[in-house]
This record gives sequence, structure tokens and C-alpha cells, in this order.
Amino acid sequence: MLHTKKAFTMIEMVFVIVILGILAAIAIPKFAATRTDAQIAKGRSDISAIRSAIMTERQSRLIKGDSSWIPQLSDNNTTLFTGSDANHTLLLYGVSSGNTDGHWRRAAINTYVFRVGGQDCTFTYDGAGKFTLSAAQPAICDNLVN
Repeated sequence: MLHTKKAFTMIEMVFVIVILGILAAIAIPKFAATRTDAQIAKGRSDISAIRSAIMTERQSRLIKGDSSWIPQLSDNNTTLFTGSDANHTLLLYGVSSGNTDGHWRRAAINTYVFRVGGQDCTFTYDGAGKFTLSAAQPAICDNLVN
């Protein structure tokens, strides 16, 4: 009489659990690194868009005969980088403010913080076209501008 197997043995189950544990131990740190890389990519994209918008606004002003730079990048703390008055817009839709990784927040007038990898990276706008990373920042911040 032929005996058919209808269940896994205990050894087979332990073997599968060990393999799954090894895969999880490898995959979880890789996922965390991928998340940080995505936040850095988002930050770099935002910085490029902000710098481009500053230059576009400057060119619009020059065409109108105004040689000044936009004085502020935001006039509120909830939607950032929209400009400082109704006549001069920076980013059309702005950036929603937040305190978690991958988000910007306004720390003061023309001072903005981007959070990445649990670290705050502070940027300043000098009112003369330069939006730069402030001095003495965590090492991860260099990835946003290099």
C-alpha cells in the first residue's frame, strides 16, 4: 500500500522558519537604507526646484525693470516656498510643512529645515538669490547638495 504524505514534518517547518529569518535579517536593513536614499532624492529634487524658482522669479522681476530678489521664500509656516506676497509666487503649489523624515519646516524667516535619516539639515536664503546649506550640519546633509 502506498502511503501519501499530507503534512510537513517538524524538521521541514524549522528549516523554512530559519530561511525566512535569514531573509528578514538581510532585507530589513536594506529597506531602511532605501527609505533614506529616497528621502535624500526628494530633498535634492526640492532644493533644485527651489533654486530654479528663485532664478525664475528674479528673471521675471528683471523683465519688469525690478532688480531686486524675492525677499522671502515663504510668508507662512504651513505651505512653504510660495513666495512672500500675492504678486510674486515661487513654487506654484508650495511644499506642505512637516516634522517627520522627508519633510520641510520653517524654522525662522528664510531659514528652513529638511529632516532626513532622523537628522535636521538647515538651509538659509540670504535674500540675494542663494539658498544654501548652513554650516556645521550632520554628515547626511551633505548628500542633499553634493
